[in-house]
Amino acid sequence: LEMLNRVHAYLRAIRSHMPAWYGRSVRDAIEAYALNVRWRMGDHPVEEARRLVDSELPPVAGGEPGKSYLSVEAVGWLLPVLSGDAASASENARLRQFLENRVVETAGTASFRVDYGDGQYLLLGTSRRADAIVLQGLIETDPRSDLIPRIVRGLLAHRTAGRWDNTQENVFVLLALDRYFNTYEKQTPDFVARIWLGSRYAGQQVLKGRSTDRFAFHIPMSEVQQAKGGSNLIIQRHGTGRLYYRIGMQYAPKTLILHPLDAGFTVARRYEAVDNPQDVKHLPDGTWLVKAGARVRVRVTMVAPSRRTNVALCDPLPAGFEPLNPSLPMQGAPPGGDESVYREGVPTRSPWWNWWIPWYNHENLRDNQAEAFTNLLWDGVYEYTYVARATTLGRFVVPPAYAEEMYSPEVFGRSGTSFVEIR
Repeated sequence: LEMLNRVHAYLRAIRSHMPAWYGRSVRDAIEAYALNVRWRMGDHPVEEARRLVDSELPPVAGGEPGKSYLSVEAVGWLLPVLSGDAASASENARLRQFLENRVVETAGTASFRVDYGDGQYLLLGTSRRADAIVLQGLIETDPRSDLIPRIVRGLLAHRTAGRWDNTQENVFVLLALDRYFNTYEKQTPDFVARIWLGSRYAGQQVLKGRSTDRFAFHIPMSEVQQAKGGSNLIIQRHGTGRLYYRIGMQYAPKTLILHPLDAGFTVARRYEAVDNPQDVKHLPDGTWLVKAGARVRVRVTMVAPSRRTNVALCDPLPAGFEPLNPSLPMQGAPPGGDESVYREGVPTRSPWWNWWIPWYNHENLRDNQAEAFTNLLWDGVYEYTYVARATTLGRFVVPPAYAEEMYSPEVFGRSGTSFVEIR
């Protein structure tokens, strides 16, 4: 008890214990953490939390937020402290708007834009830790928020070999996931899940006990088309426990001519000559004219607006191209021993440690397409290049290059259809 009292006294005077050279945002983050710990100890530092919000998170003017010195982490600490206090309604609204302005959502995940400035090393802060802190704050203050399962999926996707990047991430993520489990999964699953397409019964699955098994129902597209006027897909759970589900659709386009599409990635492709600039020409009608026998560098550019996990970038080849793999002796050495003819793919914008290595972890050069994979892709612009030889005369339709999150394929992007003529 004496130790707790001494800790409490230290936390109440936390500002006086910070070195004067700490930046404003660092001091605010530490104070917000101290207020959160005091609240968990049974204290109610509402007035201090409100003053911190009022001084560092100005009210909205003209629909745009003012300059804020509070970090995403600090807002996550303050959420439960001010929640439920009727006099703090304005501050609570501003905290939530702050998070809404910084959340990055995909079809299945959510994360937050984090900027600690020069003081990041003092706080040991990371993006994953900030996501976990906000997750726990939302569970405690807004348990029905639809961001909660998205943040959980985002955190789980960032695991490597079953863990996160460092001790700070592991601790705070596990604390948040423990709160999630105890809030939403207290009941052991014991239910029947049933599915209807409109009034037509599609099937059922019994789930009893905790398991990582997954079950799939497949509804033919012909059945979907017969649902005239559009029918609801109804999923019913009868029993206790939490049901997780994903709805997806596989389809084939009616035409070979596809336009670029951005549903999470922006992808573009171009062809370049390797040996003679006249070997590859881009005609006014969009066709790529390639000299037979010439080597062609294929350059695929991919833009990720935010962090992506388990990414695959695939580029189908024209039927008249044959990829050249520099790892195979039979392909021949590059001219003058210059490996850069074959090996590019260095990102044009990415974290500093990736400047001199390819952004991808694994590469496949197949007969029909080239593939590059990475477990984690930070926001930025990336290039993937490889070399192919034009081996067969003719005019060829080339499907779009595309990128996707392999376990969330609804997050994807593609280039447009290309035409290649070899002569």
